[in-house]
Amino acid sequence: MSDLAISTTRLTKRYHRQVAVDAIDLAVPRGSVYGFLGPNGSGKTTTIRVLLGLAAATSGTVELLGEPMPKALRRVLPRVGALVEGPAFYPFLSGADNLTRLDAADRDAPGRTRRQRVHTALETVGLTAAAGKKVRAYSLGMKQRLGIAAALLGPRDLLVLDEPTNGLDPQGTREVRHLVRSLAADGTTVFVSSHLLAEVDQICTHVGVMSNGSLVAQAPLAELEGDGGVVHVLTPDPALAAATLRRLGLAGVTIEGQDVTATLDQAGIPTTDTATTDTATTEAAGPGSPAVEDVVEALVADGVRVRGVQVRRPSLEDRFVALTGEGFEVAR
Repeated sequence: MSDLAISTTRLTKRYHRQVAVDAIDLAVPRGSVYGFLGPNGSGKTTTIRVLLGLAAATSGTVELLGEPMPKALRRVLPRVGALVEGPAFYPFLSGADNLTRLDAADRDAPGRTRRQRVHTALETVGLTAAAGKKVRAYSLGMKQRLGIAAALLGPRDLLVLDEPTNGLDPQGTREVRHLVRSLAADGTTVFVSSHLLAEVDQICTHVGVMSNGSLVAQAPLAELEGDGGVVHVLTPDPALAAATLRRLGLAGVTIEGQDVTATLDQAGIPTTDTATTDTATTEAAGPGSPAVEDVVEALVADGVRVRGVQVRRPSLEDRFVALTGEGFEVAR
Protein backbone atom coordinates (compact mmCIF):
# COMPACT_ATOMS: atom_id res chain seq x y z
CA MET A 1 0.00 0.00 0.00
CA SER A 2 1.27 3.44 -0.93
CA ASP A 3 2.32 5.66 1.96
CA LEU A 4 0.68 8.59 0.15
CA ALA A 5 -3.02 9.38 0.46
CA ILE A 6 -2.84 11.74 -2.54
CA SER A 7 -0.25 11.58 -5.29
CA THR A 8 -0.17 13.44 -8.61
CA THR A 9 2.38 13.47 -11.39
CA ARG A 10 2.54 16.57 -13.60
CA LEU A 11 -1.17 17.14 -13.10
CA THR A 12 -2.37 19.80 -15.54
CA LYS A 13 -5.77 21.34 -16.17
CA ARG A 14 -6.42 23.79 -19.00
CA TYR A 15 -9.56 25.70 -19.90
CA HIS A 16 -9.04 26.53 -23.55
CA ARG A 17 -5.86 28.67 -23.49
CA GLN A 18 -6.00 29.29 -19.74
CA VAL A 19 -3.76 27.01 -17.64
CA ALA A 20 -5.48 26.65 -14.26
CA VAL A 21 -3.17 23.94 -12.88
CA ASP A 22 0.31 23.59 -14.32
CA ALA A 23 2.10 20.22 -14.01
CA ILE A 24 1.93 19.85 -10.22
CA ASP A 25 3.32 16.90 -8.23
CA LEU A 26 1.39 16.58 -4.99
CA ALA A 27 2.57 14.15 -2.31
CA VAL A 28 0.24 13.97 0.70
CA PRO A 29 1.39 11.44 3.33
CA ARG A 30 -1.20 9.17 4.94
CA GLY A 31 -2.23 10.36 8.38
CA SER A 32 -1.09 13.93 7.74
CA VAL A 33 -3.01 17.19 7.93
CA TYR A 34 -1.95 18.79 4.66
CA GLY A 35 -2.54 22.51 4.19
CA PHE A 36 -3.09 23.46 0.54
CA LEU A 37 -2.30 27.17 0.47
CA GLY A 38 -2.62 29.89 -2.10
CA PRO A 39 -4.47 33.10 -2.94
CA ASN A 40 -7.88 32.99 -4.56
CA GLY A 41 -7.46 32.04 -8.21
CA SER A 42 -4.22 30.12 -7.68
CA GLY A 43 -5.70 26.77 -8.74
CA LYS A 44 -6.54 25.18 -5.39
CA THR A 45 -10.22 24.41 -5.99
CA THR A 46 -9.60 23.30 -9.58
CA THR A 47 -6.99 20.85 -8.29
CA ILE A 48 -9.45 19.48 -5.72
CA ARG A 49 -12.14 19.05 -8.36
CA VAL A 50 -9.75 17.03 -10.52
CA LEU A 51 -8.64 14.93 -7.54
CA LEU A 52 -12.24 13.99 -6.77
CA GLY A 53 -13.23 13.27 -10.36
CA LEU A 54 -15.46 16.36 -10.62
CA ALA A 55 -13.34 17.65 -13.50
CA ALA A 56 -11.12 15.84 -15.98
CA ALA A 57 -7.40 16.47 -16.04
CA THR A 58 -5.92 17.71 -19.31
CA SER A 59 -2.80 15.63 -18.65
CA GLY A 60 -0.89 13.98 -15.83
CA THR A 61 -1.93 11.30 -13.34
CA VAL A 62 -3.78 11.19 -10.01
CA GLU A 63 -3.85 8.57 -7.27
CA LEU A 64 -6.10 8.66 -4.23
CA LEU A 65 -5.49 6.17 -1.41
CA GLY A 66 -3.15 4.26 -3.71
CA GLU A 67 -5.74 3.90 -6.52
CA PRO A 68 -5.64 5.54 -9.96
CA MET A 69 -8.26 8.21 -10.56
CA PRO A 70 -10.74 8.45 -12.16
CA LYS A 71 -10.44 4.75 -13.07
CA ALA A 72 -10.99 3.61 -9.47
CA LEU A 73 -13.57 6.29 -8.70
CA ARG A 74 -16.24 3.80 -7.63
CA ARG A 75 -13.93 2.02 -5.17
CA VAL A 76 -12.22 5.11 -3.78
CA LEU A 77 -14.92 7.75 -3.24
CA PRO A 78 -16.81 5.84 -0.50
CA ARG A 79 -13.62 6.17 1.56
CA VAL A 80 -13.34 9.92 0.90
CA GLY A 81 -15.34 12.72 2.53
CA ALA A 82 -15.36 16.11 0.86
CA LEU A 83 -16.60 19.66 1.30
CA VAL A 84 -15.94 21.60 -1.91
CA GLU A 85 -16.99 25.16 -2.83
CA GLY A 86 -19.39 25.44 0.09
CA PRO A 87 -22.28 23.19 1.12
CA ALA A 88 -25.61 23.01 -0.75
CA PHE A 89 -28.75 21.79 1.01
CA TYR A 90 -32.53 21.83 0.67
CA PRO A 91 -33.48 24.99 2.61
CA PHE A 92 -36.99 23.72 3.47
CA LEU A 93 -35.66 20.56 5.16
CA SER A 94 -34.04 20.32 8.57
CA GLY A 95 -30.34 19.66 9.00
CA ALA A 96 -31.03 16.07 10.06
CA ASP A 97 -33.38 15.48 7.12
CA ASN A 98 -30.81 16.83 4.67
CA LEU A 99 -28.19 14.44 6.01
CA THR A 100 -30.68 11.57 5.92
CA ARG A 101 -31.36 12.21 2.22
CA LEU A 102 -27.64 12.38 1.47
CA ASP A 103 -26.99 9.16 3.34
CA ALA A 104 -29.87 7.42 1.56
CA ALA A 105 -28.27 8.32 -1.79
CA ASP A 106 -25.17 6.33 -0.82
CA ARG A 107 -25.64 2.80 -2.11
CA ASP A 108 -22.97 1.53 0.28
CA ALA A 109 -24.63 2.95 3.41
CA PRO A 110 -26.83 0.41 5.28
CA GLY A 111 -30.29 1.80 6.01
CA ARG A 112 -30.65 0.19 9.43
CA THR A 113 -27.86 2.34 10.91
CA ARG A 114 -28.70 5.55 9.05
CA ARG A 115 -30.26 7.39 11.99
CA GLN A 116 -27.22 6.69 14.17
CA ARG A 117 -24.81 7.90 11.46
CA VAL A 118 -26.75 11.15 11.05
CA HIS A 119 -26.86 11.69 14.82
CA THR A 120 -23.12 11.03 15.18
CA ALA A 121 -22.22 13.39 12.33
CA LEU A 122 -24.36 16.20 13.77
CA GLU A 123 -22.93 15.64 17.24
CA THR A 124 -19.38 15.72 15.89
CA VAL A 125 -19.84 19.21 14.45
CA GLY A 126 -21.91 20.57 17.33
CA LEU A 127 -25.28 20.78 15.57
CA THR A 128 -27.32 18.35 17.68
CA ALA A 129 -29.45 21.14 19.15
CA ALA A 130 -30.20 22.52 15.65
CA ALA A 131 -30.85 19.12 14.03
CA GLY A 132 -34.58 19.76 13.67
CA LYS A 133 -34.28 23.37 12.48
CA LYS A 134 -34.85 24.11 8.79
CA VAL A 135 -31.61 24.88 6.96
CA ARG A 136 -32.99 28.18 5.65
CA ALA A 137 -32.80 29.38 9.26
CA TYR A 138 -29.15 28.31 9.62
CA SER A 139 -26.41 30.90 9.71
CA LEU A 140 -23.56 30.66 7.20
CA GLY A 141 -21.37 29.12 9.87
CA MET A 142 -24.02 26.51 10.73
CA LYS A 143 -24.35 25.59 7.05
CA GLN A 144 -20.59 25.17 6.88
CA ARG A 145 -20.68 22.83 9.87
CA LEU A 146 -23.52 20.88 8.27
CA GLY A 147 -21.38 20.49 5.16
CA ILE A 148 -18.59 19.00 7.25
CA ALA A 149 -21.12 16.71 8.92
CA ALA A 150 -22.19 15.50 5.46
CA ALA A 151 -18.56 14.66 4.67
CA LEU A 152 -18.41 12.61 7.88
CA LEU A 153 -21.52 10.47 7.44
CA GLY A 154 -19.36 7.38 6.99
CA PRO A 155 -15.89 6.32 8.09
CA ARG A 156 -13.34 8.12 5.92
CA ASP A 157 -9.70 7.40 5.14
CA LEU A 158 -9.37 10.81 3.49
CA LEU A 159 -11.19 14.06 4.20
CA VAL A 160 -10.93 16.91 1.68
CA LEU A 161 -12.03 20.31 2.97
CA ASP A 162 -12.14 23.40 0.78
CA GLU A 163 -12.09 26.51 3.03
CA PRO A 164 -13.74 24.69 5.97
CA THR A 165 -13.78 27.71 8.32
CA ASN A 166 -15.47 30.01 5.82
CA GLY A 167 -18.16 32.00 7.61
CA LEU A 168 -17.41 30.60 11.05
CA ASP A 169 -17.13 32.75 14.16
CA PRO A 170 -14.04 32.32 16.37
CA GLN A 171 -15.72 29.63 18.46
CA GLY A 172 -16.79 27.71 15.36
CA THR A 173 -13.30 28.04 13.93
CA ARG A 174 -11.80 26.58 17.10
CA GLU A 175 -14.28 23.69 16.95
CA VAL A 176 -13.36 22.89 13.35
CA ARG A 177 -9.68 23.07 14.29
CA HIS A 178 -10.25 20.61 17.13
CA LEU A 179 -12.29 18.37 14.82
CA VAL A 180 -9.52 18.23 12.22
CA ARG A 181 -6.95 17.36 14.86
CA SER A 182 -9.11 14.61 16.34
CA LEU A 183 -9.78 13.08 12.92
CA ALA A 184 -6.06 13.07 12.15
CA ALA A 185 -5.35 11.50 15.55
CA ASP A 186 -7.72 8.66 14.58
CA GLY A 187 -5.75 8.05 11.38
CA THR A 188 -7.77 10.03 8.82
CA THR A 189 -5.72 12.01 6.30
CA VAL A 190 -7.07 15.56 6.12
CA PHE A 191 -6.43 17.73 3.06
CA VAL A 192 -7.34 21.35 3.88
CA SER A 193 -7.45 24.03 1.21
CA SER A 194 -7.28 27.49 2.74
CA HIS A 195 -6.06 31.05 2.38
CA LEU A 196 -6.04 31.55 6.16
CA LEU A 197 -2.40 31.13 7.07
CA ALA A 198 -2.95 31.33 10.82
CA GLU A 199 -5.36 28.38 10.70
CA VAL A 200 -3.02 26.25 8.62
CA ASP A 201 -0.14 27.12 10.93
CA GLN A 202 -2.06 25.73 13.92
CA ILE A 203 -3.43 22.46 12.53
CA CYS A 204 -1.28 21.25 9.64
CA THR A 205 1.69 18.90 9.59
CA HIS A 206 2.51 19.41 5.90
CA VAL A 207 2.01 22.32 3.49
CA GLY A 208 1.81 22.84 -0.25
CA VAL A 209 1.86 26.38 -1.66
CA MET A 210 0.17 27.25 -4.95
CA SER A 211 0.81 30.37 -7.01
CA ASN A 212 -0.62 31.06 -10.47
CA GLY A 213 -1.43 27.38 -11.01
CA SER A 214 1.99 26.06 -9.96
CA LEU A 215 3.03 24.24 -6.81
CA VAL A 216 5.89 26.45 -5.66
CA ALA A 217 6.67 24.66 -2.38
CA GLN A 218 5.81 21.42 -0.61
CA ALA A 219 7.27 20.27 2.70
CA PRO A 220 6.52 19.37 6.31
CA LEU A 221 5.37 22.54 8.05
CA ALA A 222 8.25 22.46 10.53
CA GLU A 223 10.72 22.25 7.66
CA LEU A 224 9.11 25.11 5.78
CA GLU A 225 9.04 27.36 8.83
CA GLY A 226 12.07 26.14 10.69
CA ASP A 227 15.03 27.75 8.96
CA GLY A 228 16.16 31.21 9.90
CA GLY A 229 14.86 33.70 12.40
CA VAL A 230 15.93 36.68 14.46
CA VAL A 231 17.31 36.80 18.02
CA HIS A 232 16.64 39.90 20.10
CA VAL A 233 18.72 40.81 23.13
CA LEU A 234 17.44 43.54 25.44
CA THR A 235 20.38 45.08 27.31
CA PRO A 236 21.76 48.39 28.58
CA ASP A 237 25.10 47.31 27.04
CA PRO A 238 24.18 47.08 23.33
CA ALA A 239 27.67 47.55 21.89
CA LEU A 240 29.12 44.84 24.11
CA ALA A 241 26.22 42.49 23.30
CA ALA A 242 26.68 43.09 19.55
CA ALA A 243 30.33 42.16 19.82
CA THR A 244 29.42 38.91 21.60
CA LEU A 245 26.82 37.95 18.98
CA ARG A 246 29.33 38.54 16.20
CA ARG A 247 31.89 36.44 18.04
CA LEU A 248 29.32 33.61 18.22
CA GLY A 249 29.05 33.73 14.42
CA LEU A 250 25.60 35.30 14.13
CA ALA A 251 25.04 37.48 11.09
CA GLY A 252 23.23 40.75 10.50
CA VAL A 253 23.89 42.18 13.96
CA THR A 254 22.12 45.53 14.44
CA ILE A 255 21.62 47.88 17.37
CA GLU A 256 18.48 49.92 17.95
CA GLY A 257 18.50 51.55 21.35
CA GLN A 258 18.80 48.77 23.90
CA ASP A 259 17.58 46.11 21.44
CA VAL A 260 20.35 44.15 19.71
CA THR A 261 19.27 41.78 16.93
CA ALA A 262 20.98 39.17 14.79
CA THR A 263 19.78 36.80 12.07
CA LEU A 264 20.00 33.04 12.39
CA ASP A 265 20.90 30.53 9.72
CA GLN A 266 19.04 27.26 9.13
CA ALA A 267 20.71 25.54 12.06
CA GLY A 268 20.34 28.50 14.39
CA ILE A 269 18.69 28.84 17.76
CA PRO A 270 15.73 26.43 18.09
CA THR A 271 12.58 27.63 16.36
CA THR A 272 10.42 28.62 19.29
CA ASP A 273 8.21 31.66 18.85
CA THR A 274 9.52 33.26 22.01
CA ALA A 275 12.36 32.19 24.26
CA THR A 276 13.16 34.06 27.47
CA THR A 277 15.99 33.57 29.88
CA ASP A 278 13.83 32.32 32.71
CA THR A 279 11.14 30.22 31.03
CA ALA A 280 12.47 28.75 27.81
CA THR A 281 13.15 25.08 27.27
CA THR A 282 15.02 24.45 24.05
CA GLU A 283 16.28 21.70 21.84
CA ALA A 284 19.88 21.29 20.80
CA ALA A 285 20.71 23.44 17.83
CA GLY A 286 22.55 22.28 14.75
CA PRO A 287 26.30 21.82 14.62
CA GLY A 288 28.23 25.05 15.24
CA SER A 289 25.12 27.01 16.19
CA PRO A 290 24.48 28.11 19.79
CA ALA A 291 21.32 27.25 21.68
CA VAL A 292 19.61 30.16 23.42
CA GLU A 293 21.04 29.26 26.83
CA ASP A 294 24.55 29.26 25.29
CA VAL A 295 23.95 32.74 23.89
CA VAL A 296 22.86 33.99 27.32
CA GLU A 297 25.85 32.31 28.97
CA ALA A 298 28.26 33.96 26.52
CA LEU A 299 26.63 37.36 27.00
CA VAL A 300 26.87 37.12 30.77
CA ALA A 301 30.47 35.86 30.60
CA ASP A 302 31.35 38.94 28.53
CA GLY A 303 29.84 41.21 31.18
CA VAL A 304 26.66 42.03 29.27
CA ARG A 305 23.70 42.88 31.52
CA VAL A 306 20.88 40.85 29.97
CA ARG A 307 17.31 41.99 30.56
CA GLY A 308 15.72 39.61 28.08
CA VAL A 309 16.35 37.33 25.11
CA GLN A 310 13.73 36.59 22.49
CA VAL A 311 13.82 34.46 19.36
CA ARG A 312 11.36 35.15 16.57
CA ARG A 313 11.12 32.71 13.71
CA PRO A 314 9.61 33.61 10.32
CA SER A 315 5.86 33.19 10.15
CA LEU A 316 4.14 31.09 7.54
CA GLU A 317 3.07 34.33 5.91
CA ASP A 318 6.71 35.41 5.67
CA ARG A 319 7.52 32.12 3.96
CA PHE A 320 4.58 32.47 1.60
CA VAL A 321 5.62 35.95 0.49
CA ALA A 322 9.23 34.81 0.08
CA LEU A 323 8.14 31.87 -2.08
CA THR A 324 5.63 33.64 -4.28
CA GLY A 325 6.65 37.28 -4.14
CA GLU A 326 3.06 38.24 -3.47
CA GLY A 327 0.46 38.51 -0.75
CA PHE A 328 -2.97 37.00 -0.93
CA GLU A 329 -4.12 38.99 -3.92
CA VAL A 330 -5.06 37.38 -7.21
CA ALA A 331 -2.30 38.00 -9.74
CA ARG A 332 -3.33 40.15 -12.69
